[in-house]
This record gives sequence, C-alpha cells and structure tokens, in this order.
Amino acid sequence: MSEIKIGYLLPTRDQAIRGDDDLAQLIEQARHAEAVGFDSLWAGDSPLARRRADPLLLLSAVAVAAPRLTLGTAVLLPALRHPILLAHQLATLDRIADGRLIVGMGAGFPTADTKAQFDAIDVPFRTRVSRLEESIEAMRSLWSGTNVSFNGRHFGFRDVTLAPTPTRPEGPPIWLAGGGELALRRVACLGDGWLPYPPAVTDYARDRAAIHRLASRPITPALYATLCLEDDPQLARRLLRRSIERYYNFPLERVEQVQALFAGPPADAAAWLNSYVTAGARHLVIRLAADDHHAALDKFAAQVEPLLNLR
Repeated sequence: MSEIKIGYLLPTRDQAIRGDDDLAQLIEQARHAEAVGFDSLWAGDSPLARRRADPLLLLSAVAVAAPRLTLGTAVLLPALRHPILLAHQLATLDRIADGRLIVGMGAGFPTADTKAQFDAIDVPFRTRVSRLEESIEAMRSLWSGTNVSFNGRHFGFRDVTLAPTPTRPEGPPIWLAGGGELALRRVACLGDGWLPYPPAVTDYARDRAAIHRLASRPITPALYATLCLEDDPQLARRLLRRSIERYYNFPLERVEQVQALFAGPPADAAAWLNSYVTAGARHLVIRLAADDHHAALDKFAAQVEPLLNLR
C-alpha cells in the first residue's frame, strides 16, 4: 500500500464569515499544520458565492512560510478565469513553491448562489463544465513554454508563449472533483488525481474502481472530508450543524446527503477515515469544523493521526 498523505484546508471561508480580514493568522495556521506533521495545505475558491481570500495569492505566501508542505486548491473554478491568465498564475505559484503545487479543480456546485457568481462575472453558467475541460487543455499547452495557438469553443488565441514555465513540462498535477458517470470519465481522461467527497464509503470504492478501469495512467485517489472532533457526539453534531449551515447556507441534513461529514470522538473519526483508506483513498484533505483551528489541529495530530492506517 502506498503511503497515505494528510492535508489541511485553511478556513478562509470561516474567517470571511466572521468579517475578519487579517490573513496573517491563516498563514500562521499553515505553519502550525506543518509543525504538527500535515503533508499538504489547501485553500478553497469562491470570490462571490462563498466569499473568502483569493486562494492563489494566499498559497503564494504559504509557499514561503511553510516550505515543506505540498500546496493545493480545493477546489479552483477555472471557468471563472481566462486560461492564459490562470496558466500564468499557476505556473508562477508552482515556481514559488518549487513544484509543490497540486491544482484541484471543479466546475462549480449547482446552486443559485454559484449561478449568481457566474452571472456577475459574465460567464454563462451552463458552459461551466465545457469551460473547465477546455481550460485544462489550453493550460497544459501553455505550460509547455512553446509558442501556442488555440482554437476552442470558448477560448481562442494565437502565438502565445508563457514564462515562467512550471517546474514540470506537463505542468502541476490537476485533480478533479466530482462524482457520477460523466465526472468520473472526465477524471479518467483529464485528471492526474480525483478529489471527491462522497458520504458513503461504498460509493467511493465503486467510483474509484470505475476510474481505475477507465484511466490509461495512474490517478491519485483523494478524499475531501469535514471533521468535527468532540468526545460528546451530541455536542459534535451541534457544532457541525453550526459550521456547515454557516458555511453553505443550507441545512446540515441536505449537505450530509452529498458530502463526507463526521462529528464525534477522535477515535471514531480515525475509524471512519480508515474506511476510506481501505476503499483506496491515498490523500485525505481535512476540513476542520472548529472555531479554534490551532486546538483542532493539535487534537487531530495527537488523537486521530496516530490511529490512521497510513502505510
């Protein structure tokens, strides 16, 4: 079994909800995650629908502050950006991070708030998936550092050369979110990794097996999971509800139908995560539902991580 990696999602959305614009504390949380042994650090993307700090600018600071951590976006919405500019930003960030970048990408969750975000930026919401696919193709061409012309459905340009190039000729690895037949085929065709959040481990195992059958190259299977760690399960459930409903503006019962969420004692959280490891997950990206993230990081490192089947 390959070694399991553990990542921490920076609480950029939680901080924005509090009306707190001090980003230095997020960088300090990244340092803390590195100090207690996390392998990677992730930042989400949503400029309007679920407002937060820009992930690429924030990760550029983290790249310097926490030089051991792999950096990732969970997940970036490339359909909101032109692929030339996004490819340039990602290549620059990858250079700052000395090749430690993973680009998690998605099309955008199908909600009214997400559609309004696309409308505000004047991008047709119905085209978000095809724009995602076309952006990946265009950016991988641009990352080659050669003179590139591109003629797609949404984007077209001629004789473009970017500098700097990423640390690898093919560019940073791209991990795609999503479930369902079309999304799994997209992962197998375009992705280097898979970053889903299915609430049922049986669904995770089935979909991972489908990607393995469809893909012609290795795909890293990851998992995005939210944890609320409290010894009292009822308290954990209340705190999870507050966190999720504040974050998504949807009832907990609706979100837990589509997302991997856990509330309860650390030992039970480890057993829950181990079930996904057994089903094939190799990189766990953890969102901590907590007010005090320094304490939550310490609790995870001391009481959950030692119980995980990491090898």
